[in-house]
Amino acid sequence: MDTVIVIGSIAIAVLAVLFLIATFNRLIRLRNRAENAWAQIDVQLKRRADLVPNLVESVKGYASHERETFQAVTEARAQIGRARNLEQRAEGENMLTAAIGRLLAVSEAYPELRATEQFQDLQRQLEEIEEKVAVSRQIYNDTVLTYETARETFPTNLLAAMLGFGPREYFEVEGAAREAPQVRF
Repeated sequence: MDTVIVIGSIAIAVLAVLFLIATFNRLIRLRNRAENAWAQIDVQLKRRADLVPNLVESVKGYASHERETFQAVTEARAQIGRARNLEQRAEGENMLTAAIGRLLAVSEAYPELRATEQFQDLQRQLEEIEEKVAVSRQIYNDTVLTYETARETFPTNLLAAMLGFGPREYFEVEGAAREAPQVRF
């Protein structure tokens, strides 16, 4: 009888350890997927940030009096550079998205600018990047949803807390980035 209890206890302990290992490894995989998904967003945002100065310079040549719009783009890019976490980075990116929208709205007032091949190429590249950013954000948010669901579901939530698996933030469009740009002539 004692042997059965010992074997049963060992079997339960082995199952508990296997469960702990499987849960830990699953959380690691999900966290790594979220980090990879963020890296994909970061790549697209970097491409966009590299394109923006060219776009600004193209518009500046035709609309030099639109200082406020150019300043908004510059400030948004600076905020992105100062960001220390995902929330600050998302805020800066949302500001940049809104500023780019205003910049493109300004360009609508200058048909000769829109007709230039360089501006059309920049605008096409920007549209492609924005589409890729949108897809990357969706993938990231879906990955975070999977991670958060696993992290918050019982009994994984107990292990996640003990093992230091903290929450991940969603990358959301907020504030000015949701609003349509205002064009002033």
